[in-house]
Amino acid sequence: MNGLKTILSELFGLFVDDAGFALAILAWVAVTALAVPRLGLHGSLPALIFFVGLLAILMESALRRAKK
Repeated sequence: MNGLKTILSELFGLFVDDAGFALAILAWVAVTALAVPRLGLHGSLPALIFFVGLLAILMESALRRAKK
């Protein structure tokens, strides 16, 4: 069982370096997918909201890494 846990951990590490960063992105995708259609926004505004949120997450992650 311990070997399986090690294998799964290594496999996860191949794709995800920063779990908090990945979870923040997934949360933002879920929030925008649920909230933006309810707001009734048209044109490129939903894409802009999505982009700005992802940019904020990226900047926060980069600043957090720079402090280490």
